[in-house]
Amino acid sequence: MTYALRDAVSSDLEAITGIYRESVENGVASFELTPPDLAEMTRRFQALKDQGYPYIVAEDDGELLGYAYAGAYRTRPAYRWTVEDSIYLPESARGRGIGRALLAELIGRCTALGFRQMISIIGGNHPASVALHRALGFEQVGTLQAVGFKHGGWLDTTIMQLALGEGRETDPDLSSYPGTLFSG
Repeated sequence: MTYALRDAVSSDLEAITGIYRESVENGVASFELTPPDLAEMTRRFQALKDQGYPYIVAEDDGELLGYAYAGAYRTRPAYRWTVEDSIYLPESARGRGIGRALLAELIGRCTALGFRQMISIIGGNHPASVALHRALGFEQVGTLQAVGFKHGGWLDTTIMQLALGEGRETDPDLSSYPGTLFSG
């Protein structure tokens, strides 16, 4: 199977909305209970793109095989050097290395942009997601127990972290992106 990774564009949003809908309705990666509609997914996409965060897709001959993006870990200015990753694949694309390719590309892009830490908040302590992140160098830094209730049961959240670039070894350049992300 061949596929290409590329920047997501607005014409991808219908497929992205469908992939996310399936995850919300049947999975535990997202703690949302009601899938957002196309208009809301478009708003979320545009907000990330407007702030310069990477948002990518895997595509094979016009078929969207998954997507990944980085966004603010928290919105307070001191967190601007830290991003949170999100990766979603349709069931038909899982287990084929597409998630690994998307995450590796996302890590590379966030490092190139100057971010210093990437956080993954893994809903439901999902074993495949934990294994994927661990394979790409993330360390498990915590577990929040029974913080979500979905599909009739309590769910844990696993927190994983990866240092990007120079990590905490040097001070960031406050005058460059992402130093200019937030005012205050």
